[in-house]
Amino acid sequence: MNRFTRPLPKAVWGIPVVLLVLLAGLLLWAHVQVSQILNEAASHTVELAPPLDRFDYNAIQKAEDIVAKGIYLTAYSAASPKKRQQMIELISATELNAVVIDIKDYSGKVLYDSQVGLVNTLKLEDNRLGDVASLVEEFHDAGIYVIARQTVFQDPILAEKRPELALKSRAGGLWRDHKGLAWVDANKKDVWDYNMDIAREAITFGFDEINFDYVRFPSDGNMANVVYTNGEKEKYDVMGDFYAYIAKEMDGLPARTSLDLFGFVMERHDGMSIGQRLEDSVDHVDYIAPMMYPSHYPSGHLGLANPAAHPFAILDNGMKKGLPWFEGKRAKVRPWIQAFHIGAQYGGPNIRAQIDAIEQYDNAGWLLWNAANRYTNAGLHPSE
Repeated sequence: MNRFTRPLPKAVWGIPVVLLVLLAGLLLWAHVQVSQILNEAASHTVELAPPLDRFDYNAIQKAEDIVAKGIYLTAYSAASPKKRQQMIELISATELNAVVIDIKDYSGKVLYDSQVGLVNTLKLEDNRLGDVASLVEEFHDAGIYVIARQTVFQDPILAEKRPELALKSRAGGLWRDHKGLAWVDANKKDVWDYNMDIAREAITFGFDEINFDYVRFPSDGNMANVVYTNGEKEKYDVMGDFYAYIAKEMDGLPARTSLDLFGFVMERHDGMSIGQRLEDSVDHVDYIAPMMYPSHYPSGHLGLANPAAHPFAILDNGMKKGLPWFEGKRAKVRPWIQAFHIGAQYGGPNIRAQIDAIEQYDNAGWLLWNAANRYTNAGLHPSE
């Protein structure tokens, strides 16, 4: 027996076993890594979670079209039983009949337990609303029309986690506004699809309407540093395409649609550098909600040193100039109006002045905005 045929020592026989164990571990680790990479790649394409894909929207009856007179509530307010009951009592006692509730706010976070794939993959939710269906049902039981408010292109959390979907800075990295918030790029179809998935999901909870906010390019910050990707295409054409997309994707679903636009869209038609014009929107949704807060108009507007002190004049002028653009169109106008103290005290007289200015024209309703959700019956008529 030579050295080539002599049996190996037992200690040497153990080496292949160790190697096999190590190899098995390495293969398992590689399998996990490949799976993660594939999942990561798949998450670039926004897909509905299976339960939402299978949802029967025909089971939901579309709400009756009403002249909505509403108030805005944050997710925290809407989820608070005490606050919710206070608001239901206020609505029941006055001419109010609608409520707008955040489902996706300025942070970009989805404010309920979502089944949308990208929300879960990137951990984009903050479940503040809890049992959304029960919450909506409680308002419905009180005869209240319920609107879901959803921010779209101001979405800093998605921009941070998916930089390829974000607006970039000429200086490098993400562009940020004066508050330090990043924005997603309105040209990205994945962003459109992601927001539509959220809107569809909101309908499954029973919301009567989806209100799309921040449907524009950014306006505050170092705008010279923004890298736009629309090339020669005007910003308002990009927005017009998005509004048309909403109409196509929401067609046949049991909820109405609305857009929050700057108040100046009622008077200006140049896009205001943010891409918003009435003429691009009025054929694609049910309501346009211009934010006609008198405090947000510049000094000198209509020759007024302080427009906030003249709510009737501001609203009357905007309605008079904007309404012709709605003639023969799908959309009706339903302005956001001021219920907060900036520029002037907005108690009963100033709130009522805005309402009267709107209701002297074609009345599709109005919505009161107070960021702190402090509402009383000041300026409101009692319920009939």
